[in-house]
Amino acid sequence: MDDIEECPRPGVKQGESAELREANKRIRLLEQENEVLRRAAVYLERGVNPK
Repeated sequence: MDDIEECPRPGVKQGESAELREANKRIRLLEQENEVLRRAAVYLERGVNPK
C-alpha cells in the first residue's frame, strides 16, 4: 500500500491516475473527430444524392 498516493480515486496509484486522465482525454478527442467525420459524410452524401 506504500505505492498508493493521494489521488482523486481511493486505491488508484498516481501513475494510473495520470494514465486514466490521458486515456479519457484521448477518448474525448477521438469522439470529436468521429463526429466531424460523421457530419462530413452526411454533407458529402447530400451533394451526391440531393433530396
